[in-house]
Amino acid sequence: MWVDPYGPGGPYGQDHPGGPFPPEVLRALPPGFAGRIVARSGERAGGVVWHAAPDGGGCFPDGDGWIYVSNCALPLLGGVTALRFAPDGTLRGGYRILSGADRSGAGAATPWHTWLSGERTPYGRVFECDPYGLRAPMPRLAMGLFTHGGVACDPDRGVVYLTEGEPDGCLYRFRPDDWGDLTTGVLEVMVGDPGEESVAWERVPIPALPDHVPLREQVKGARRFAGGGDCRYSDGLVWFVTEGDGRVWAYDAVRECLTAPHGTAGGSGGGSGGGSGGGADGEITLVAGDRAVPFLRVTGGWSVAGPSVSPAGDRLYFSCRPPRDARPALAPVTVEVRGPFRDLIRA
Repeated sequence: MWVDPYGPGGPYGQDHPGGPFPPEVLRALPPGFAGRIVARSGERAGGVVWHAAPDGGGCFPDGDGWIYVSNCALPLLGGVTALRFAPDGTLRGGYRILSGADRSGAGAATPWHTWLSGERTPYGRVFECDPYGLRAPMPRLAMGLFTHGGVACDPDRGVVYLTEGEPDGCLYRFRPDDWGDLTTGVLEVMVGDPGEESVAWERVPIPALPDHVPLREQVKGARRFAGGGDCRYSDGLVWFVTEGDGRVWAYDAVRECLTAPHGTAGGSGGGSGGGSGGGADGEITLVAGDRAVPFLRVTGGWSVAGPSVSPAGDRLYFSCRPPRDARPALAPVTVEVRGPFRDLIRA
């Protein structure tokens, strides 16, 4: 059941010309949880037109409030838009932090409060963006030019993990020369035999030369995956989804071993009450340490993207994209779910 805790004065009620968010899209939320729409593609949200094709997203602290950023996966018109919220959840404003990118899909928040936005195209770039809108976005070419499927930061080892959204893609890790500065560093690819848990890493010789040999072909024995998607880090484990076969993988960064503890993909989230969506069923799974708790599933052909939990851990943001063949055509929406996420993940 979709409940608007903000009453008829909420942003999208029954009288909204675009229509209410279809209640059948979501299964019943757990007790104590409620939700609302905060933005609809093609309409203004906080003074900015909310982009089409919302994809990866992340939350950041902002004084007494917080910010949610969302990638735009449009060809050539991609980029990132930010929404700024007050302590009570009121939308304070919206603005662009990256424009003119190509299919901005993958994304991750860094420990130093910047946003990494990866292009989902061959020879795609990673841009480091300022969610507060004060500094210009910068391309981080040393992180590799390839089809970026997912990004995750590992502050314990000072590395960034990146999946590759190709049918025979690889898993990479970037080791910056100085943690907190992604300008220079070493890009490595996972190597190992299919089916083996033990893996290793080897340096990619030429990570950032356009039109050169694709990165996944530069290292012999690179481990292949069926379309790398969303990627999250939590308590020594790197969780990532392979969209081609619907599997959820876990890489143990301490033991350097790889397993597939979950047979079907829904998504994996980082931190206490973190969340991530993906897969044909549009399922969001909460992940903390080695626990993965299914939270909700979008139905009716809708998909989810960009799940991220607010700094306080009590609000989950994500975007819902309608079926391509929906008639009449429906606009993607960006959603907030409010509730006791930490209690759910500990249950």
